Amino acid sequence: MARTNGGITGKKNTASFGKCTVTTKTSSGNVTAQSGTTLVNAFVVGGGGAGASDRGGGGGAGGVRTIQNIPTGSGGSAIAVTIGAGGASVAGGPGANGNVGNVTNIVSSCYQSAGGGAGVFAACTPSSVKDGGSGGGGLACKPGGQGNVPPVSPSQGNPGGGFPSGSSPKSFGGGGAGAAGGCACRNAGGAGGAGVCVPADFPSPISAVGGGGGAGSDADGSSAGSGGAGGGGAGGARPGGTGQAGTAGTTNTGGGGGSSGGGPANANSGAGGSGLVIVKELSKASGMWNLKTHFTAQTAGACGASIWPKKVFSVNYMVVGGGGGGGGRRGGGAGAGGYRASGFGPSPLRGSALVIEGGQYTITVGAGGAKGCGAGPPGGVGATGSNSVFSTITSNGGAGGVTDDDTGLDGASGSGAGGGAAGLAGGCGNTPPTDPPQGNDGGTNASPDPGGNIGGSGGGGATAAGGSSSTPGGAGAGGAGAPNTILGPDTSYSGGGGGGASNNVPGATGGSGGSGGGGAGGNINVTGANATANTGGGGGGGGGGQNSGGAGGSGIVVVRGPSAITFAGTPCCAFTASTHPDGCKIAKFTASGTLTVS
Repeated sequence: MARTNGGITGKKNTASFGKCTVTTKTSSGNVTAQSGTTLVNAFVVGGGGAGASDRGGGGGAGGVRTIQNIPTGSGGSAIAVTIGAGGASVAGGPGANGNVGNVTNIVSSCYQSAGGGAGVFAACTPSSVKDGGSGGGGLACKPGGQGNVPPVSPSQGNPGGGFPSGSSPKSFGGGGAGAAGGCACRNAGGAGGAGVCVPADFPSPISAVGGGGGAGSDADGSSAGSGGAGGGGAGGARPGGTGQAGTAGTTNTGGGGGSSGGGPANANSGAGGSGLVIVKELSKASGMWNLKTHFTAQTAGACGASIWPKKVFSVNYMVVGGGGGGGGRRGGGAGAGGYRASGFGPSPLRGSALVIEGGQYTITVGAGGAKGCGAGPPGGVGATGSNSVFSTITSNGGAGGVTDDDTGLDGASGSGAGGGAAGLAGGCGNTPPTDPPQGNDGGTNASPDPGGNIGGSGGGGATAAGGSSSTPGGAGAGGAGAPNTILGPDTSYSGGGGGGASNNVPGATGGSGGSGGGGAGGNINVTGANATANTGGGGGGGGGGQNSGGAGGSGIVVVRGPSAITFAGTPCCAFTASTHPDGCKIAKFTASGTLTVS
């Protein structure tokens, strides 16, 4: 009796070797499934919400979800896809709430991502339009909309920015798929929250989605909020008392629209960007496999991933976490992102090389922390940076800088943030500890200063603690970062942010940023400088006088292996492969993605 599913030659094709098909849908319609396909995975993005008009909040991004094992009915059937439109823009004048984005679904309403919430204008009054996949931006006296509405797990979005109290007409950014909407500071509308990269296992011409819309400018000379990375539209400025139109969210990204600037002009807000669906078919076909075919399939794996036989390589690495955001108003400089490396850089900080197998690795590059606003807590404290990860190596984000009279925060295994202006202690670095250490303490001012004459201290860096401030009006420098030649040129990473100057002493200056991308602290009535992207530097503290700090710098991940190794990575916007003159292969990630090693 012949075996149909036994032994090597009769093994059932449950792994779907070589049968993956990926289709990007940018408009509503059907996807015709392959014969035998009864389940699909999908990456689903809802339509973004529109920004409000007349200095209102930015629109929230559409919900972003990866949905597994969606049943499609019989094999070869049509798979229905509905792409959600972005919320329509609204005219300026007296001001109006934006419009919500529309739902995107595949197969049925059981498998959908919500539209983004609208930016709101009507100050201090309830509004039901602000909640959505990500929430629309609010105003100074109104919290932003809630994200992940209706709730799903994992979350499909983040809340919009906004304060629950206050009377100033400041406007906040819409939430993004990767981060909440930005806060509004004295001279700037809130930025839209960042989106996310399209997952590597859903290859598509579209690389990033789900950015929130930026808020419009409130007054002459103030800046509008930028749109969140991933398709968010920017807010409109207000030059010469005339409000400019907000920018629309990018088509097929679910980006939120920016709000228009304040003023009498009839400037429209930005519409939300339409949604997107990427369908990945998982064929369940089975049949008879001869030995050669079976071996080839096992070696290639599903959709080309190598699963057998395994190759083993020894590699060096540099993994730098995202730096913290600087504190506002005489703020402490932020701590640098954690620095961990092998083979290159200062010898006391070199860890051991990693032995890895061929295959795929998820690479996480930590984002820099958001800046602290000019007012006191909670808005004045900078946000902690995010972690960067490669294999078993995690470098944690640096702590955010504090404001005014607060004690510095401990770094989450990165470098500690600097103390505030009253002589309080800086935050602890390398917390919890790693060996070698990945960061240092923030600076501590020499003595209590109830009169507010001392500026903020510096954030800790990879090789040195943050500087302290003991002179009238002065501020501490950020701690130095670590030089590293893994990419070839000697470049420094993970420098701490400088502290902000006091506004009570004429001519006071902010502390310098630490080598390795740390942002300088602000002088009197000057905002702290942003840290350099992809260095893990900490943002500078804001100068006295209600000024915000600087944003933290994003991290970086670099892997270096022997000449026999091959690196491939996605997405293309984040990954660079190169060969050093000595023949070694180098993989560099400036944003999260997937590394394939063979």
